[in-house]
Order: sequence, then C-alpha cells, then structure tokens
Amino acid sequence: MVVTGAAGLLGSHLCRRLVAGGAEVVGVDDLSTSDGTNLADLRSDPRFGFVRADVTSGIPVDGPVDLVLHFASPASPPDYLRLPLETLRVGSAGTWHALDLAADRGARLVLASTSEVYGDPLEHPQTESYWGNVNPVGPRSVYDEAKRFAEALTAAYRRQRGADTAIVRIFNTYGPGLRPGDGRVVSNFLSAALTGKPLTIYGTGEQTRSLCYVDDLVAGVLAVAASNLAGPVNLGNPAELTVAELAETVLAVTGSSSPIEHLPLPVDDPARRRPDITFATTELGWAPVVEVRDGLARTARWMAEQSTLRPARRG
Repeated sequence: MVVTGAAGLLGSHLCRRLVAGGAEVVGVDDLSTSDGTNLADLRSDPRFGFVRADVTSGIPVDGPVDLVLHFASPASPPDYLRLPLETLRVGSAGTWHALDLAADRGARLVLASTSEVYGDPLEHPQTESYWGNVNPVGPRSVYDEAKRFAEALTAAYRRQRGADTAIVRIFNTYGPGLRPGDGRVVSNFLSAALTGKPLTIYGTGEQTRSLCYVDDLVAGVLAVAASNLAGPVNLGNPAELTVAELAETVLAVTGSSSPIEHLPLPVDDPARRRPDITFATTELGWAPVVEVRDGLARTARWMAEQSTLRPARRG
C-alpha cells in the first residue's frame, strides 16, 4: 500500500493504522510542510518504508501495490498560501502520477479531497451533490481549485480508463500529530491556550466549523477504501459549533487563562461548514464517535507532552 503525504496529520495516522493491521506500507512525502516527526515511531517497523519524493515529479515506488491513498498536499492556509503554485501542481500533476501508479499496478486509489470544494457554501449542510460556491481567483483558490481539479481528473480517469477510484471530501480534522500553530483553528487555539497567549478569533466568531477527530476520519477513509464506492463521500463530524464556542471549549479542557482577541475575517473565509454524512452512514455504516470535547482534551494532552508546553491556569 502507498500513502502519499505520509508525514502529515492524516497520512501518518493512516500509515500507522495500516501497519497495525498487518499491511506493508510505503509512505511518500517531500517534507515541504512537515519534518517527518509524525512517522518517527514507524521508521523501525519492517512493514513500513519511507520515500522522500515530490509526487509532482513521479512516485518512485517499486513492486506490487493494491491501494494508493493520495493525501499529498499542503493543507493549512499558511502552507498553501506560502506554496500556491506547488499546491496547484500537487492537485494536478501529483494526482495524475498517483492515478498512473494505481492504474499501472491494478490498485484502488482513494483521493483525499476536501470540504473546501464547497467554498463559502450557500447550501447547509453540504451534501455531495452540492457544486459549491468557490471564488476561483481568491487567495484560497489555490487549494480549493487544486482539489476540485483533482476530483475532476480522478472522475475522468475512472470514466475513460476504468480505474478503480474513490473520492473522499474531508471536513475539518484534528488530533495528535497537528503541528502547533499551523494555521488551522484547533491547532492555533490549543497552542495559544497551552502557552498563555491570546486565542485569536477572526471576525465575530459566529462562523461555524464541524470538527472530526482523526481516529474517526481514518476509519471512514479505510471504510471507503474497502468498499466499491466511487464517491465523492463526505467524511466529517456533523456536530456544528461556532468558532467562539470552540475557543471557550479549548480554554475549558486546557484550564488555560488565555484571553481571547478578535481580528478581521480573512478573505473568502467560509461562514458555515457542516457535512451531511447520510451517504457514508447509509452505505458504509460509518459515523464519528469521538465527541469534540473529548477529542480536544486528547489533542491538548498530546501537544503538551510533545512540546513541554504547560497551560496557564485559570484563577
């Protein structure tokens, strides 16, 4: 099995889960947005191999392959805004190489797409049939449109070449393995809370997010991989909360006395985001089970252990 983007949050958890299940896994990553720390515990396992490579130039993996999980891409706003052309190239050329690899080896491919294909949605909650409301030339378009193109390419490859492919649309995911302060809301809030710095809310904080714990998300991806579904399939947690509520929950689970500050809302920041997971539940029997408060507490403990950060206590 091949996992691209193996050093990222989702990629590393997928590698770990597959190896634990007895699979032989090759992880591929160029380490442009990670340092490989997430894979440290796998490096000595004989069932895991790591290839440092840029998937836009090809995926140099030898031998038989029965599954390709294509998760390579910058995923946090600071990363894809810093690497806009590289992000577009991963969604296009990188996806093409992943599809070629899967087709050449007779493997199934699962493409990691994103809820960002829905943009700032006019339909709520978002179903797989919704075409989205994306600004094609806005700053976030480098990620949104890269993923939309990757979906179109995967669907065309399936239609024209009969490839065994699936598309999963992943909503906000968090858990151990997040880079502290990487620009995603959970990472930023937890990092700030654990160091006593202000939690920054952009806008009023009334915008909503739906957060899925990484273990639940990985279970959904592997359920899709084991099925014959083509997708797209929404994977996420339909429990919606405002960003302001999330900030208060983070303060509560960390016991932090960090203040909250407000800054202007970024361009094209979605106002609401919540998946309709009826399709995944009906076809796969999948639904998230980890409650947000519990997942945030687990992630906070992991961050504190990894970085020796300790929360500034209330009172």
